[in-house]
Amino acid sequence: MYEENKAAANGCGKIRSGTQNDAALLALMEKTGYSMVQENGQRKFGGPPPGWEGPPPPRGCEVFVGKIPRDMYEDELVPVFERAGKIYEFRLMMEFSGENRGYAFVMYTTKGEAQLAIKILNNYEIRPGKFIGVCVSLDNCKLFIGAIPKEKKKEEILNEMKKVTEGVVDVIVYPNATDKTKNRGFAFVEYESHRAAAMARRRLIPGTFQLWGHTIQVDWADPEKEVDEETMQRVKVLYVRNLMISTTEDTIKAEFNKLKPGVVERVKKLRDYAFVHFFHREDAVAAMSVMNGKCIDGASIEVTLAKPVNKESTWKQHFNGQISPGPEHLLGFPTKEDGHQKFLGKPASLSVRLNGQHSPTPEVERCTYPFFPGIKLTPISMYSLKSSHFSSAAMHLDYFCNKNNWAPPEYYLYSTTSQDGKILLVYKVLIPSIADGSESYFMPDKLCTTVEGAKELAAQFTLLHLANCTPYLA
Repeated sequence: MYEENKAAANGCGKIRSGTQNDAALLALMEKTGYSMVQENGQRKFGGPPPGWEGPPPPRGCEVFVGKIPRDMYEDELVPVFERAGKIYEFRLMMEFSGENRGYAFVMYTTKGEAQLAIKILNNYEIRPGKFIGVCVSLDNCKLFIGAIPKEKKKEEILNEMKKVTEGVVDVIVYPNATDKTKNRGFAFVEYESHRAAAMARRRLIPGTFQLWGHTIQVDWADPEKEVDEETMQRVKVLYVRNLMISTTEDTIKAEFNKLKPGVVERVKKLRDYAFVHFFHREDAVAAMSVMNGKCIDGASIEVTLAKPVNKESTWKQHFNGQISPGPEHLLGFPTKEDGHQKFLGKPASLSVRLNGQHSPTPEVERCTYPFFPGIKLTPISMYSLKSSHFSSAAMHLDYFCNKNNWAPPEYYLYSTTSQDGKILLVYKVLIPSIADGSESYFMPDKLCTTVEGAKELAAQFTLLHLANCTPYLA
């Protein structure tokens, strides 16, 4: 074991004077009793620690650490992170050259220690002028499967996925926004573990695998963000999905008020989902238990507590199973199993996350009618129409800005380049009329390859955030 540890220590001697660095790492291992092994592009310190008995710590005990100086190693990092509690495992991602790759994963023995690490070490100045970022790391167990035939039912998709992959727990299928007898052409498949999901993803690589004669799209689903129990105990807003496009806010409010008149404060509906705001939490919880699965205008609705948006955090969940930094950094981070960098961005057909729930991307369903000669046309302002007349998120945002007597949104385009040379784009949306001290600009945490896609994503991101900010979009 000593020779193995020494070999691992030698792995970074190319960067920082070899003898000095090797001695520092060996001294750390001798002091702590932890082992160190380098494999698959990462160096593992511990996992388990000396004297550990029983299974590894549960989900929620691991944190992601970003923006680590490339010439900093475990002998400097471990003592810093030990301030928050006992380390079960420290994994530093390594380059072949011996430099670290700028990020690491630290698993503690309890969730409380992980939360304390985030609290005291996020934005910690680890060297003069060098600040690290620390946030929770979640193993993603869910895959997005696209290009599924729309006539397939949940049971058919579930059975098929169990045939071709192992460890399937459940399948989430969303009905079509305008035809509830069909699905939306995609599903989310939940697996029993991150490893099972990773193995399934490799097997279903696009271009090499088909379902029902269709080449499918496969990617990591956005992991649902975890909100602490104390925060959730204060939530008095319900998230309602699977509504009919034609269902109005007044109808939704009336249906939820039937349980106890006057309990609903307001309703905000966007396409086929809505937020129902209650005056009191107990009324929201009671309504959730009664209304979940009920029919409104012929559609069976799903009702859950809305998950609050943490506006103070600049770190966002990334769909590759780990954490990525906020939109201002425009960077990608590698997956746990393959180590390849993957930039923020998804095809337009993928879902977006709404308060921790998967909200299907609105589909453009065009219904055309013949235009006969002699038909009388009347000039009309788009602002005199109802929101249901718009399928574009950019048009929705413009409409709502006008409705709230705000100036039109301003779009600012930014770009970066991926590893394979692609130009990736993102818009920052500025709403200059918001002058009450609240956030007035918005930028999504994903990049697109087209200008149109980037603008739609930015507008959609802005709408989702405004929908949760009182009194915006009231």
